Amino acid sequence: MTDRILRRTWAEIDLDALTDNFKRIRAGVAENCRVMAVVKADAYGHGAVECAQSLAAAGADWFGVSNLEEAIQLRQAGLSQPILILSYTPPQEAARLAEYRITQTVTGGDYARELSAAAAAAGVTVEVHVAVDTGMMRVGFLYSDPQRDAASVDAVEAACRLPALSATGLFTHFATADEEDGEAFTRLQFAHFTAFAEQLEERGLTFPLKHCCNSAATVRFPEMHLDMVRPGLIQYGMMPSAFMQTMLPLSPVMSLKTNVSLVKCVPAGETVSYGRTYTAELDTRVATVAIGYADGYARRCSNRGHMLLSGVPAPVIGRVCMDQCMLDVTAVPEAKEDDVALIFGRDGAHFRPVEEYAAECGTINYEVVCDIGRRVPRVFLQNGQPIGVRNDLV
Repeated sequence: MTDRILRRTWAEIDLDALTDNFKRIRAGVAENCRVMAVVKADAYGHGAVECAQSLAAAGADWFGVSNLEEAIQLRQAGLSQPILILSYTPPQEAARLAEYRITQTVTGGDYARELSAAAAAAGVTVEVHVAVDTGMMRVGFLYSDPQRDAASVDAVEAACRLPALSATGLFTHFATADEEDGEAFTRLQFAHFTAFAEQLEERGLTFPLKHCCNSAATVRFPEMHLDMVRPGLIQYGMMPSAFMQTMLPLSPVMSLKTNVSLVKCVPAGETVSYGRTYTAELDTRVATVAIGYADGYARRCSNRGHMLLSGVPAPVIGRVCMDQCMLDVTAVPEAKEDDVALIFGRDGAHFRPVEEYAAECGTINYEVVCDIGRRVPRVFLQNGQPIGVRNDLV
């Protein structure tokens, strides 16, 4: 981490909120149930290494990532907890998987054979968790219809008995656990998964870790926690769906802020930004702020979004540009250059939920935080004070 930050646009990451959220999650699972902290996609845009270090200190048992590069990043930062890659790694990377002690997801029979061959050729053993597809239709041995897919039990048994692979986990992923009307399908997936595991156990194949609960299921279905849960979004203080907002008290971790770079009066009849899509009906005080779609502020918010200045909503007018956009600050007469505009999160006593901004963008909170660009510094806070900055550009 560097301590340099150009006060233009930045994201503040409250590590105390992250720790508190994790502790609330931990308190909701059995003592013998492990918690895999999912930190893929740069910890959902929050900073993978810094968040993983805080989560490790709070008691995370495992980490979940998307790919080998993310896993190696954690190892090189000194994280020693087991790490599961939740998706594909080329089989020829078997030696590096073993070198860095990374557990790999087995997504199907062909992949298992290729990974086994590559590991054997490299003289290593790769630890794996086997994915069972009970209805997501993404990765895993298909078992969404027990009669039709009965052969998958044979296929998983064969995969687990391949040389140079050590199968220590079995898991599935829920497709509708975050849907208000998705409980029936989630329970069907869980029933299929447990039946699949029982058939393997009858053949002498047992797994130290069986897991299926993402963030939504971790909160909604404690009876499905099994040996480990995989919280992601909820660690960062966001719920997967609006109907779940009151199910677990959480504190948002990220606040996105930008600076006012110019305030001027735009006379009535003048147009604003590219394409002249906004015309000032009256003399209007306009603030230019230093954030655009290259920073992750969605162009879809043109003429429909807003930010907070001193707690007062300031509408986005005209098209969002690559590096800047304009706000109507007529209702904020004290607005001046170098003031802070809040896109979402907290600024002193003022708060704006990320979900409100996501609705303006026509998307979900997951995408919003993951889209914050790499040129936006992450400022990490403890006890309300900066303790470090990650600035990828300097």
